[in-house]
Amino acid sequence: MIAKSKILISVFAALFLLLLGIQVYFMYKTYQVKERDIYRSVNDGLTNYTDNLEDLQEVKERNDDSLQKIIIQYHNKEISKKDFLRYFIENRKSARERLIHYINSRYQKDGYEISARIRYLSIIHLPDSTKVITEPISIFETPDVIKNPRIASNGSWETSTTKRDDTEKGQVEKKDTFLVKTQTDFEIRNIKSIVFKELTLLIICCVILLSDVLLLYIFTIRNLIRQQKQVEVLHTIVDNISHEFKTPIATLKIASRALKKEWNSETLPLIDRQISRLESLMFQLHKDEMPDAITAIQHSDWSFFIQDLSVTYPNTDFKLKNSASQSLPFDKNLMETVIKNLCENSVKYGASVVKIDIHNVSQQLEIEVSDNGHGMETEELNNIFEKFYRIQNNNIHNSKGLGLGLYFVKKIITNYSGKIEVSSQPKVGSTFKISVPYEN
Repeated sequence: MIAKSKILISVFAALFLLLLGIQVYFMYKTYQVKERDIYRSVNDGLTNYTDNLEDLQEVKERNDDSLQKIIIQYHNKEISKKDFLRYFIENRKSARERLIHYINSRYQKDGYEISARIRYLSIIHLPDSTKVITEPISIFETPDVIKNPRIASNGSWETSTTKRDDTEKGQVEKKDTFLVKTQTDFEIRNIKSIVFKELTLLIICCVILLSDVLLLYIFTIRNLIRQQKQVEVLHTIVDNISHEFKTPIATLKIASRALKKEWNSETLPLIDRQISRLESLMFQLHKDEMPDAITAIQHSDWSFFIQDLSVTYPNTDFKLKNSASQSLPFDKNLMETVIKNLCENSVKYGASVVKIDIHNVSQQLEIEVSDNGHGMETEELNNIFEKFYRIQNNNIHNSKGLGLGLYFVKKIITNYSGKIEVSSQPKVGSTFKISVPYEN
């Protein structure tokens, strides 16, 4: 079962990582598609606007040959590069303001942070194909600088001076023609936050789906492990249940043989006590709780408990010192369980002498059970009161039993608001000290 669980965990881990990888891949692809859609939408709007802007500028330049003149002057080295660039900066402020206004009015309401610019990539003198400029010139640009531009559109147009001859045909002659190539590019600075904002619902759904799958698997594995432990406990109970009843059954057999040989007035009470013991044991195994009917323990009951143990374990010397009051407000059956379980535990682990000291002081019952058995290691003392726990030696149980005896002792004492302490040394013995408060 454990091996199968490990295989299931490995298989699920592989499948879960595969599912996670698929989800991440599709999320990445969805992000790319969404990013392209946003850029395409902005690109279409911005391209249409800048095309109209350039068309207006081109018409203006055709009607006004100032651009032609400044290019000719720069080409003929009549003005410096600084003066040449100043012309573009001073004469295109209004167009720059219109571009910024368009971007803000169109996209700012949707939370887009857009940087855009229009540049002259090259100006070429057509007759001799010489380049007037060696690097691009920005003519329109938003205040925020573009770091990772996306190309929106490229264009080109010609500017030239014209002259009509005096012949009858009146042909138009072009002179000093220049080819101007332009480029409009832009960047959405907060594109990642925009895309993630639009994909928030999808991301949440994916996370919830993966979390549900993981939680469902964890819940399933926990149930399997719990069922596995229950099956192991059941097998342990089936294998060892007969041993738990050996003590009262053995005592009944001894009493039966004694009756066959001769009549003894003490035998019948012994049989009655063992029958009660069996009933109490069955009650503890099945209900595991305090009984409703309470029979107060008397002074003589402690002696009967030890007599029963002496009959069952004739090779063990049980020494009782009883100075308790005549009657105490504790359930007789529960106190019998405490005394017999402690003593039987001592016998199971090699004790030949078991000393029981019972007394009460200041409305507090004190019980001390000590033996000369095998003793216990220090690390075992924290576990001996756990249900179904048995002391092991090299992972092999040396004594048969369910591991319920000390568990019942601890539970009974706890229900009475008492406390139990244990001290032990290997090959020396163990001592259990119980203190239970009561009221008259």
